[in-house]
Amino acid sequence: MEGILAIIFIFGVPGIIGLSFTPLGRALTDRVRHGVQPRDAIDPALYEEVEQLRTEVAELHERVDFTERLLARQRETPELGA
Repeated sequence: MEGILAIIFIFGVPGIIGLSFTPLGRALTDRVRHGVQPRDAIDPALYEEVEQLRTEVAELHERVDFTERLLARQRETPELGA
C-alpha cells in the first residue's frame, strides 16, 4: 500500500503541477473558478452567421442533388448509333 502511495506522490503531484502550466490546465482552472459560461455571453452575430452558413449548405446540397440526378439521367438514356 505504501508503494502505491509513493508512486502517486512521485508521479502524480509533479504531473498535476506540470499540467497547471499548460493551456489545458489554465482552461480547467478557469472553469473551476468561474464555472461554465452561459450561452447568452456568446455574440448574437455568431448565431446569425451560423444560420446563414446552414442556409448556404442547404442550397449547395440541393444543387448537388440536381446535378447527380441530371448525370444519372444522361447515363440511363442509350446513345444512338450510326
